[in-house]
Amino acid sequence: MTHTLAIVATAAVWAIGGGALTWLATIPLHGRSLGGLLASVVLTSAVASIAAMVGSDRAMYLQMHELGVGVIVAVVAGLVGAATAALAATRLSRDNRALSDVVAQIGEGRVPSDDGRRLTAQLEQLRSELAATARRLAESRDRERALEASRRELVAWVSHDLRTPLAGLRAMSEALEDGVADDPALYYKQIHASVDRLAGMVDDLFELSRIQAGAISSAPEHVGLDDLVSDRLTALEPLARGRGVRLGGRSDGQVAVAGNDAELNRAITNLVANAIRHTAAAGSVDVQLAASDGHARVTVRDECGGIPAADLARLFDVGFRGEPARSQSSGGAGLGLAITRGIVEAHQGSVEVANVPGGCAFTVCLPLA
Repeated sequence: MTHTLAIVATAAVWAIGGGALTWLATIPLHGRSLGGLLASVVLTSAVASIAAMVGSDRAMYLQMHELGVGVIVAVVAGLVGAATAALAATRLSRDNRALSDVVAQIGEGRVPSDDGRRLTAQLEQLRSELAATARRLAESRDRERALEASRRELVAWVSHDLRTPLAGLRAMSEALEDGVADDPALYYKQIHASVDRLAGMVDDLFELSRIQAGAISSAPEHVGLDDLVSDRLTALEPLARGRGVRLGGRSDGQVAVAGNDAELNRAITNLVANAIRHTAAAGSVDVQLAASDGHARVTVRDECGGIPAADLARLFDVGFRGEPARSQSSGGAGLGLAITRGIVEAHQGSVEVANVPGGCAFTVCLPLA
């Protein structure tokens, strides 16, 4: 037993010594490539095996020819291991190049394809994750471009809409100051209307900034949508009557949601007022409230003649006002529908629009309380 332990100890010492020397000698290969590192590992293992065999043979006092046979066997095994390692290194190098191509494509802003040569399981997963990350980055860039475009459009619209009433205010104030106004009372009335319009635009901009900053109230209240819709119809009846539009509505009964009463009030007001403004005289606007499948739905249907299909997808974008005729008749900065969508989405709901015979229908969907 003692002799066997001595043989094992001698073999271990020889293996450690041979392996350590080989590893140190091949350090320059480690940093060059995966193939070089793998070759160093195989060579170290082979030398350690040969050294262990030589050490154990010497400890057992074997004949020289027997020792030579053992060394030859170990060398052959090492060569087989080296050939296998070379094949593995070639595979790893190809996989590494494939991943490098994926990273380069991401760096160029492109989305790499999931197709291509088959990689090892771990590297295949890494490639899939990189491709998924690239897709998310591309989607984020597209959203940023769309947001930046809408911001530029908003600045252009607001600049135009601010310039017009401001120029009118300046001209009327100068006329009043110089005493050349034919009807000062009319001028004062026009100044008051222009100031109201400017104040409304500023309120819309402030509300939109609150929505984009996520500053909608996080303390939900119990809001009765049936009462809210009824109040909005009553409040907007004078606007509808003044434009010759019939305004009506109906409800399935009491419907309650959890949210901010003032914000939801504004969202519904924007939709109904927008429908009234874009409905021709003698037309009608109908508001319906229903509840089903755990959600409340407020549908505002108008007779605006319909919206071009190309505009439907952008109707809720900031600053978008569609065709010139609708823009001129709206009199706003194109923020009302964007504000409505922001408020509804902040309440975990959604708002959609679709063309219907003679006009269009806006539908707000909110989870029931």
